[in-house]
Amino acid sequence: MTDGAAGTKAFAPEYQGALGALSVNASLPEVLASGLREREAARAAGDAGEAARCGLAVAEAYRRLGRAEEADQAWKESFRAARSADQPGAMAWALWSGGTLARQRGAFRLAYRLLRLAAEWGERGGDVVVRGYSLAGLAETGRIQGDYEAVALLHEQLLAEARRRGEARHTVWALEGIAQIHRNTGSYDKALALFEEAADTALRAEDRRGWAWALRGVADVVSVRDGDTERALALLARAEDACREIGLTSALAYNHKMRGNVLYRAGRYREARELYEQALEEFAGMGEARGTALARLGLAKARARLGRDPRETASELVGIRALLERIGLRQARQMAAAAADELGVGPLPDPRRAAAAAPSPAEELRSADPEALR
Repeated sequence: MTDGAAGTKAFAPEYQGALGALSVNASLPEVLASGLREREAARAAGDAGEAARCGLAVAEAYRRLGRAEEADQAWKESFRAARSADQPGAMAWALWSGGTLARQRGAFRLAYRLLRLAAEWGERGGDVVVRGYSLAGLAETGRIQGDYEAVALLHEQLLAEARRRGEARHTVWALEGIAQIHRNTGSYDKALALFEEAADTALRAEDRRGWAWALRGVADVVSVRDGDTERALALLARAEDACREIGLTSALAYNHKMRGNVLYRAGRYREARELYEQALEEFAGMGEARGTALARLGLAKARARLGRDPRETASELVGIRALLERIGLRQARQMAAAAADELGVGPLPDPRRAAAAAPSPAEELRSADPEALR
């Protein structure tokens, strides 16, 4: 498969203004320090537009470092500065950051709202890059919720657009998203080919972040499809090195959770339990609801395999199912039921709804079609 972005280097459009020369692979603690310094200089100079641009890098560094409360404050400050400077493109970037943070924290309804607004303001400001990133955020939110039919076409459209514009980083993102849909629907061969293409594209584009996520996907597929535990663990070890090099706290937690999955599939339940416990602590520390729930699910399964009382396991699965439904994962019942059947503790009792059902990704994405926003 040809890749129009194959010959280009990845860049980080969220690093703007005085931070525009930063590499996509820049260490996040260094990005944060530079962003804070340049934001204060811009404020002292009375340059609200520059403060907004530097504040975006601050918000993104905080988010990727797992410092959610500080990220929330930073994107809002960036938005207010952009609004005072009457810069719609900068407003769009701040909204994109806020929407991405909302999705990371499991607040899907808010994520849809902010990302949709980001796409609209990006259109008004003539910033095609933030518009594309915002549409991608909407697509990813729907994919995470499990409504693949609603988002598959949007992923393909965004892949074509990224290739047409020569945006290697976004090409990698789209390839990984499409691969994840294939993996989750059982098309392992297609998923593996796309994850490997994403990893190769990221490597040639010098995108360490995208490469680490792609390796995680490859490891998952070779584990579940081939049972190749050692290759999967080796891939995850390489991805972990990249995560630590840049400071990708969230990606590192997902790496540890995936390593737990690989070990669990191999029947190495004690080792899996340790990795799930580690990932759970990391996700909880970041306030990342989806990762927390998934790590809890893996941990419950590992503990069950190590002799936990079946009644306690069933009770835990009911609680995890409620959490997954509350944050809007539409495959929650299926995931919990499959775990209960696998562990011999089902069927689980019907839960009382703790919160109203999340909005349908299909409904939320209807107005996010690229043509509708032109």
